[in-house]
Amino acid sequence: MTSSHDDDVNMEDVLPEQGETGTLRVGDEEADRRLDRWLADRFGGHTRSRMKEIIKRGNVTREGTAIKNPALKVRPGDLFEITMPEIAHAIPLPENIPLEILYEDLDLIVINKPAGLVVHPAAGNWTGTLVNALLHHCADSLSGVGGVARPGIVHRLDKDTSGVMVVAKNDEAHQGLTENFSTHDIERVYLALTIGAPRPGIGSVDAHLGRSSSDRKKMAVVKPQSNPSARRAVTHYRKLASYGIGRAKLPGDSVASLISCQLETGRTHQIRVHMAHIGHPLIGDQLYGRGPGLAGLKPGEAATDAALEVLAKFKRQALHATILGFEHPVTGKPLRFEVEPPEDFQRVVAVLEQL
Repeated sequence: MTSSHDDDVNMEDVLPEQGETGTLRVGDEEADRRLDRWLADRFGGHTRSRMKEIIKRGNVTREGTAIKNPALKVRPGDLFEITMPEIAHAIPLPENIPLEILYEDLDLIVINKPAGLVVHPAAGNWTGTLVNALLHHCADSLSGVGGVARPGIVHRLDKDTSGVMVVAKNDEAHQGLTENFSTHDIERVYLALTIGAPRPGIGSVDAHLGRSSSDRKKMAVVKPQSNPSARRAVTHYRKLASYGIGRAKLPGDSVASLISCQLETGRTHQIRVHMAHIGHPLIGDQLYGRGPGLAGLKPGEAATDAALEVLAKFKRQALHATILGFEHPVTGKPLRFEVEPPEDFQRVVAVLEQL
């Protein structure tokens, strides 16, 4: 529906809804601002990237001429007509996949993701993902992210990593959560089972990560001056428990440990790469680890045989996002969620405790 152009209707500063057209006039104090940034500030609930997209589509005009340059500097008195496009349907289709929901309101949803669930559709996993599930569950409450009726993914967990995740339902929440993550103003704690025990038991790994030069599917610790994809990554870890003390090669060493990892940054595979980098890869990590075996465990004892049997069936990295704390991007309310590891993770802990 398009706004009326009758002479007795004031056409200035009419914010359009989706599928409608409205007008905005530039004030004296707003001169020389980029058009996309000026529009984003005026609309409030939309990101600059969203406004840039609308401008490039020719949906913003001045004196009847479409303006397609998002970097155009606005002038005092300029009158822009903006047509907000209808929300397009997301390419992924809604699927009725059960979700464990920890919290939900009009702006966001927090879930406990199971291991084995891919977050976003991609090659090899176009269906059966978290996005498909959220499109079904949130069908009537998605106001659109980036102009598309889809959930806003601001962080991801690997397919075989379990734990707490937050997803935005609209542009305003998406922008606020993205800013929280980019400024590291968020609490993220993971539980990991590692091979061996890091020494010291409390420490930090501050090492840049980038694509591996030998395998593009892997991340690696790299030197920033020689790798253009390098990004600083910081993981703070603390050993919570050690298992099988005295069975490993070094006197007094252990075959496995339960580690708490707090992220200062959030890079792809960060904990998995950092722990492998210091010599203690995650149990079950087929990409960065050493397979299911643990050095020092030899068959023949009941506890050892039980542990080896459970470990052989554990086909994923032992990593669980246990705590997520952040400020609500719309209300400002502090939120914090803590979830226990799933049953398969706890089974591994149980048999390791018997060593």
